[in-house]
Amino acid sequence: MKKGLLIAFEGIDGTGKSTQLALLAEYLRDQGLEVIETREPTDGPYGRRIRELYVDRGSCSPEEELDLFVQDRKQHVDEVIAPGLADGKVVLTDRYYFSTAAYQGAAGCDPNAIFAANGFAPEPDLVLLLHMDPEESVRRIEQLRGESLNDFEQVEQLRRVSRFFTSFPHDCIVTIDASATVDHVQADIRQAVKPLLARHGMA
Repeated sequence: MKKGLLIAFEGIDGTGKSTQLALLAEYLRDQGLEVIETREPTDGPYGRRIRELYVDRGSCSPEEELDLFVQDRKQHVDEVIAPGLADGKVVLTDRYYFSTAAYQGAAGCDPNAIFAANGFAPEPDLVLLLHMDPEESVRRIEQLRGESLNDFEQVEQLRRVSRFFTSFPHDCIVTIDASATVDHVQADIRQAVKPLLARHGMA
């Protein structure tokens, strides 16, 4: 029986998901809640294989790539997400199956089929979709992080991914303007989370 809450941070690369997740986790802990911070791809065997694709995405087919993400998620749900929810904790995940639908959708897979293939995964109570122009996200990756773009971060690819993210009709999605300052984005995130906490008696 699910007792906790599942909140997923989604969006293209460079939108600040990891930073905002950590800030929300700190805020929730200050409210006396138990929080699990996690991410996808995981550090498990399937997740490590996915990370290898960052530098050579052509080493497997889109179908093989999708299967890696699904297998990684199954392990993630079994070992982290489902136990955390059963224990009444707030689980914050940096990426979830919406990312798979958007990124693999941009690679030519059918997003609806991807959602169906992830039917085993608990539906999030809230998806925080951090949105910004792909050109700005690329600038952040290159200038603020000082990183070279990997095979998932090319600007044309991110434009396609962004279009998929904004097309998803799920009621659990709340879009957050990620181009504002870190503090402003976090304030918007907390405003989106507070009604959810109130509905579940966690406020």
